[in-house]
Amino acid sequence: MTRPALRIVIADDERMVRTALRVILEAEPDLEVVGEAGSGAEVVPLVRSLAPDVVLMDVRMPEIDGIRATERILATMAAPPRIVVVTTFENDSYVYEALRVGAAGFLLKRADPDELIGAVRLVGRGDSLLFPAAVRSLAAMYAPAPHSGPPHSRSPHSAAGPLGVAPWVARLTDREADVLRLIATGLSNHEMSEHLGVGPQTIKTHVAAVLAKTGSRDRTQAVIAAYEGGFLMRKH
Repeated sequence: MTRPALRIVIADDERMVRTALRVILEAEPDLEVVGEAGSGAEVVPLVRSLAPDVVLMDVRMPEIDGIRATERILATMAAPPRIVVVTTFENDSYVYEALRVGAAGFLLKRADPDELIGAVRLVGRGDSLLFPAAVRSLAAMYAPAPHSGPPHSRSPHSAAGPLGVAPWVARLTDREADVLRLIATGLSNHEMSEHLGVGPQTIKTHVAAVLAKTGSRDRTQAVIAAYEGGFLMRKH
């Protein structure tokens, strides 16, 4: 049975960028662009109305930027789409903040068409678009230390316990800790299954437990939690 096409909304304040993305995506039979928005203020109601599977979200837009738009979409929809932020610069604080609030990953505007298409398909089927080196670099530059800042300024990921790490770290089993480290290296469930010598269903169970204990929506947020919570060292 043929799967229905993935429905996509593109949000970017540059019309030429939106047009280029549309042309690339709509050349694929399994991808359909159902809407476009030129600002964060436009994309939020558009996404609520169209209920797409994937949103390509520029991080820097007028009125409401991609971070706030992402946050509003994820907070107000019962079944929100997967959001991929699109950016000119990889080491951008906007990108890190978008990932923190729940974006499934990011793409550079200079990515080639095959990368774009692959990314949309990947997140459309529920996976995270995780680039371990890039996330590690972003965390090194922008992640708050677990013990830094007044309590009201900390994210849930970075709230420290008595040992300077987030309380959830102590709640991980040894195997869950292994799985989180492997997630941070970008391994898939199948690769983790082979690496640890356990079945795929067992890995799925451990991944689900890691997401629940770190309070994460997906793998990308779990990796950010690992850095902000003091579980992983924040090095370049």
